[in-house]
Amino acid sequence: MATLLIADLHLDPSRPQITDLFEHYLASDEVRHADALYILGDLVEAWVGDDDDAELPARIAAATRAVRDAGVPVYFMVGNRDFLLGQAFAARAGLTLLDDGTVHDIHGRRTLLMHGDVLCTDDIAYQAVRRQVRTPEWQAQILAMPLQARRTFAAKAREDSKAHTGNTMESIMDVNADAVAETMRKAGVTRLIHGHTHRPAVHDFQLDGAPAQRIVLGDWYEQGSVLRVDADGAELCGLAVK
Repeated sequence: MATLLIADLHLDPSRPQITDLFEHYLASDEVRHADALYILGDLVEAWVGDDDDAELPARIAAATRAVRDAGVPVYFMVGNRDFLLGQAFAARAGLTLLDDGTVHDIHGRRTLLMHGDVLCTDDIAYQAVRRQVRTPEWQAQILAMPLQARRTFAAKAREDSKAHTGNTMESIMDVNADAVAETMRKAGVTRLIHGHTHRPAVHDFQLDGAPAQRIVLGDWYEQGSVLRVDADGAELCGLAVK
């Protein structure tokens, strides 16, 4: 059996085929017989609160709860699009919430799990925004707004994010190698798995003279992407939209 890891699905009503793919994949034998399923952030394009009564959160909860009811642990780590997701939805959806920067033993190897955005230290403007929106005070203020006002706010935030992405060099938005090395060193690991950058790849390198590995999960904008980890190693695979 394999441990499965996904991230950056960015589920949104504007791309129903990707939501269908997500539901189909979570209902597959591969997922229902996995050791565990990890979702490392940005499950949706925007999360406006656990009280969102739209169709999409209900479909997500039904899909992940069914996996958990089949006996497969479903771990979830928030990203920069769904950091407002909390315990209420997690309980409804059968999710076990993980802190960003959690270390788990995956098939005998200590592995650092992250969303990945905190490693993009060269993007100073983004990091400033990230620090603000992760404070309990800011989040409480947003969640106190009426649901429709939060939806409007989220739509504006997405437009601002697109503008920032379009005006920023790609190299600045990627992870910083020194930040990666220091983070792995502090965690005491030689393998890191993360998403966020939408640059799926397996990077083998040397960390303090020892072999190390950084695996970047793919996004789900055009197709699905999954990392399968078992006793034989790790493999990044695509999932085609039908």
